Amino acid sequence: MHTLPRDGLALSCLDEQLLPPGTKGLPLTEALRQGAIGVQGWNVLRGDTSFPVALLKESALLHNLAWMKAFCERHGATLAPHGKTTMSPQLFAAQLANGAWGITLASATQVAVAHRFNVRRVLLANQLVGRADIEAVLALLHDDPDFECFVLADSLEGVARLSQAVTTRSLARSLPVLVELGLAGKRAGCRTSEEALAVARAIASAPGLVLAGFEGYEGLLVTKDREADIRAVNAFLAQLVELVKTADHEGLFGSGEILLSAGGSSYFDLVARGFHGVDGLSRPVRPVLRSGCYLTSDHGSYQRLLAQLDAREARGEGLRPALEVWSMVQSRPEPGLAILTMGKRDASYDEALPVPLFSHRPGSDAAVPSALPPGCEIAKMNDQHAYLRLPEGEIRNSLQVGDLVGCGISHPCTTFDKWQVLLAVDDAYNVTQALNTFF
Repeated sequence: MHTLPRDGLALSCLDEQLLPPGTKGLPLTEALRQGAIGVQGWNVLRGDTSFPVALLKESALLHNLAWMKAFCERHGATLAPHGKTTMSPQLFAAQLANGAWGITLASATQVAVAHRFNVRRVLLANQLVGRADIEAVLALLHDDPDFECFVLADSLEGVARLSQAVTTRSLARSLPVLVELGLAGKRAGCRTSEEALAVARAIASAPGLVLAGFEGYEGLLVTKDREADIRAVNAFLAQLVELVKTADHEGLFGSGEILLSAGGSSYFDLVARGFHGVDGLSRPVRPVLRSGCYLTSDHGSYQRLLAQLDAREARGEGLRPALEVWSMVQSRPEPGLAILTMGKRDASYDEALPVPLFSHRPGSDAAVPSALPPGCEIAKMNDQHAYLRLPEGEIRNSLQVGDLVGCGISHPCTTFDKWQVLLAVDDAYNVTQALNTFF
């Protein structure tokens, strides 16, 4: 039972695979064909799954897919969502079916996964430097000439490594390369416009390579000072635009269009505005956003940043949180403490600890979970345990061993990589299908 769009990717192998007992989150005592999960009649609130279990609410996913498609159309932007967020072929398919131009990825192995499931265009938003990794990507391009892969470079050495590898292979077309502009003290990328232009000139003259555009990542400018962030992001975007204009004036681009790419999941509206209307050049400019976390949003850091984006957009309801991790109360050792059956192996903790949202007692007459009162807090996590602190009041008496607790998370990327299988659910927490990840 598939309720998410599937845009022609090669997903049937996932439907046909057998999931063995011991698959995390699933209540299996014998192997089950994955495509049959949606007809098992499982309901999370009844306690039908194993716990902990990671869930994606389909209504929120569908809303977010439609929201981002409308956003890109409104701003004249193209979306290549960062696949490292989910590494889920089913979610890649849903994004492509909703107008995504391609999928952004972060490593050669991720490119191989995307190609395996028939994604036809990827942007490798990272430096491709390892010999085996370069050869693996070039082998895909050689054996499948219709497959497109854009890569980055931020140094003359990086350009030379790519060019040397490409010239040893006979590709149907030159390898398209974008110059990465970085930030002082941050991760990869040229530190100045002069360095970026030197790399661009090297790409344009290197055998087997073609300069396809410029890119950067403004998400590294996120601080607690939002006004300063906005000024810094806008200045960074203006620098990228100026680089494109200068490179075009020098005749460095060799592709049919110029890619101008940025856009994490915090300030992508500023990117869309900053890249809009760059014209008058020798060829069309394609603004490419790479936001990945928009699909699920979260209940933490992104929710706070997106609330500000919603205010800037002034377009009604924004993105909805879709990802939840549910666990069970396994111990009530103290009046103000409940120990849950989830921990660092199950939910993000790198940016903030999970946010307790709901409780529910399997077998009760309640059709929907109850909102936990203010003051409930995940104070700490071990590998397999979470410490839920309970405020004074009725919740200390009512929450029992065996009750379910649903948590939102902050930073979805580092929850997805903890699950090989997540469950899609409807608004009543009926399980509709399984979604796979490949990390």
